[in-house]
Amino acid sequence: MSSLKKSLFIGIPTSILLLSACSSGSEQTWSDDYELENIEFPLEEEVTLKVLTSSSPLAADDPNEKLIYQRLEEKTGVHVEWRNFTGEIFGERRNLALATGEMPDAIKNAAFSDYELLKYANDGAIIPLNDLIDQYMPNLQAVLEEAPEYKAMMTAPDGNIYAFPWIEELGQGKESIHSVDNFPWINVEWLDELGLERPTTTEELKEVLIAFRDNDPAGDGQTIPMSFIINDGGQDPGFLFNSFGLGDNNDHTVVTNDGEVIFTAAEESYSDAISFMHELYSEKLIDVEAFEHEWPAYVAKGQEGRYGLYFTWDKANITGMNDEYDLMEPLTGPDGEKNVTRSNGMGFDRARMVITSVNENLELTAKWIDEFYEPVQSVQNNWGTYGDDEQQNIFEWDADNEMLKHSPLNGTAPVELREKTHVGGPLAILNSYFGDVTTMPDDAAWRLDLMKEVMVPHMQADNIYPRVFFDEEELDRLSRIEADLTPYVNRKRSEWITNGKVEDEWDDYVAELERLGLAEWLEIKQAGYDRQEN
Repeated sequence: MSSLKKSLFIGIPTSILLLSACSSGSEQTWSDDYELENIEFPLEEEVTLKVLTSSSPLAADDPNEKLIYQRLEEKTGVHVEWRNFTGEIFGERRNLALATGEMPDAIKNAAFSDYELLKYANDGAIIPLNDLIDQYMPNLQAVLEEAPEYKAMMTAPDGNIYAFPWIEELGQGKESIHSVDNFPWINVEWLDELGLERPTTTEELKEVLIAFRDNDPAGDGQTIPMSFIINDGGQDPGFLFNSFGLGDNNDHTVVTNDGEVIFTAAEESYSDAISFMHELYSEKLIDVEAFEHEWPAYVAKGQEGRYGLYFTWDKANITGMNDEYDLMEPLTGPDGEKNVTRSNGMGFDRARMVITSVNENLELTAKWIDEFYEPVQSVQNNWGTYGDDEQQNIFEWDADNEMLKHSPLNGTAPVELREKTHVGGPLAILNSYFGDVTTMPDDAAWRLDLMKEVMVPHMQADNIYPRVFFDEEELDRLSRIEADLTPYVNRKRSEWITNGKVEDEWDDYVAELERLGLAEWLEIKQAGYDRQEN
């Protein structure tokens, strides 16, 4: 065993090693030690790594059917024996493998929470990656040299890196594509048909929705003035809350320009926004299924052209890339407030791939994973590839300029094509790649323009809540509090919009938030923010 391997195994609990030894009596779930050193690709003789992964149900069951993986195997000489699962089954199989010691060499698209990442690291099921990155991963090192802020985000409080990240930069600061998830799309064709102006205030929006209801422009009573999927990220109607004080976002967390962390769902302005939403509901302006929607039903009604106003990341995925719907500007509220609350989203996922403690081929695995961070490879892993004769391509290869150029979508929903052809996992796409390594996707460039023109001028917050890597004790307290706090807030959000009574119940609601640990939650979040910023 190499000295590096020995050092990585120091501190691994005996129980993990015993489980690993016991499991080796059955079908071995990790690869043999190939005893390879000073590796260069392609290998002279093909070897196999065993990797557990997840993928979209729209994609092939066998990841090796994807052209991206076929080309990578040819380039490296590394064949991958995948154990591929979709949906909740992946999480169950992943956790079972780590608990029993019947582990693969690595786990791709791992989807660990920070708490799970530290737990499995402390249990010795996954290994620290610092030395592997330093010794064997020049592509990832180049990314971290150009954008050093990501190294801090990758690093746990104990100084170790336990997972390889996914990084996707599309714009910076307020102009980042992630600044607002839930764009509001309004039916401008109906506005023109009914002789209505675009709403600029919350009261004008209510009048427009009433006009949609009364005139039934969809016909046969099919008109839905406004729809959404409550508490569902980009489909949530929280954008309308922005007209009332601090507004709201997916995790109900904002940072004031004075650096104070605020829980939006405990603010009086949140109550005012809920009251407005109940007004709309009581006027039968809100889709009655908005509180139980599944994505397919939400899309189906959009494709039928039944919505007056709805919320999502990109209208192409719901109503198509046409002129029927346009982005609604932020509205002025009853107190003259006009704000666009920023989300805390960014193109960074800390835990896209881990290496397990049973892996006997650390140099090989690290160098293979490093191929994912080669710029042209990263772009394809993220969006899809070129030259596939079996299905639609998202790119064409420009040989003269040695770069990837996005092909026309020809009406295909970008999310659908991406789910079928990309492979995800660890990768990095920096803003500097656009125009050099790849063109920017048309849908992303279009959305960035909308963000800059419509949203950015009204963003009051200079900061978002950063990707703080809390320690295990802090994560334990946060997760325990959130296990009760988040469902309670989400439940009351739905109840109050449909049934009203937010004014009568507000004091009791705030008291219950405190009983559930809101003060401690804010204290931990504030301490994490202060550490990260200082």
